[in-house]
Amino acid sequence: MGIFTRRTELPTAETAASGSDLPVHIDGTHTVLGTSMVSPWPAGSAVAIFGMGCFWGIERLFWRLPGVYTTAAGYAGGYSTNPSYEQVCSGRTGHAEVVLVVFDPKVISYRQLLRAFWENHDPTQGMRQHNDRGSQYRSAIYTTTDEQATLAAGSRDSYGAALAAAGHRPITTEIAPLSSFYYAEDYHQQYLDKNPRGYCNMHGTGVACSITGTTGLGIATH
Repeated sequence: MGIFTRRTELPTAETAASGSDLPVHIDGTHTVLGTSMVSPWPAGSAVAIFGMGCFWGIERLFWRLPGVYTTAAGYAGGYSTNPSYEQVCSGRTGHAEVVLVVFDPKVISYRQLLRAFWENHDPTQGMRQHNDRGSQYRSAIYTTTDEQATLAAGSRDSYGAALAAAGHRPITTEIAPLSSFYYAEDYHQQYLDKNPRGYCNMHGTGVACSITGTTGLGIATH
């Protein structure tokens, strides 16, 4: 996943690559959960968007959690419309690789998803994640409600304190309202289900994240 670019400077709206008028075609059915990756979703569902580096392993992390209805790999946080994987990897779209998570808040809370987010990657690395270098691999949370924005910022501050106490650098995670989400190409969707021995560069700092409301959540990382 890290072979295409090492570009670590984000483009501006004026310098970003032009996108496409046509969205990427995907099958739309989750190969593991059997649910739809496109809306409409069940009444009462909520949507979260997380960027933690290569989206292959990250999507698997979230589809394994109880209360998650569906997941999808995609792109967010940039300027180009309907970008291709190659364009995102060029670093010229401004997008990060992200995972869309549709969940039932009555079964799993956004706080619990945040705990999974913080504990399963290193949010201090800037425009990379371990061996994967480039702006598309940056740590990011794109929020879909004001409540999510408040919880994300609060969890960043509390986890940042825990990381500092353990000797880690400051958190570099981008937190911003979601402006748009674009689906990644079909072969990226549920990639590690289709390719069980496929590449996964996901691992955290080893520092636990204590967020109110997350006690007792079993999180399977690999």
